[in-house]
Amino acid sequence: MCARRRHDAESTEPVRKIHADSDETCGSPRIHAVLRREGTHVGRNRVERLVRQAGLQGVSARRPRSLTRRDPAAALAPDLVQRDFTAGAPNRLWVADIC
Repeated sequence: MCARRRHDAESTEPVRKIHADSDETCGSPRIHAVLRREGTHVGRNRVERLVRQAGLQGVSARRPRSLTRRDPAAALAPDLVQRDFTAGAPNRLWVADIC
């Protein structure tokens, strides 16, 4: 076995343990930081690769995007209130949006 694979095999188990100890919330940046704090010299890219190969995934702090997107193939709804936003002169038409 080559040196890289041997080092990967040795490093995968601590990566799995750190991930499990964090209730599976740690991603590769925090796992890398913990390994460095413990004195293990391993590169950031190697940790990213080991996490990916082990099928581990951290929890993202970002909220998921919940935007409603219109289907481009769908027909537009009819304008039942006959909206007309053209103003004959300045300060003649006021529009508000109520949510």
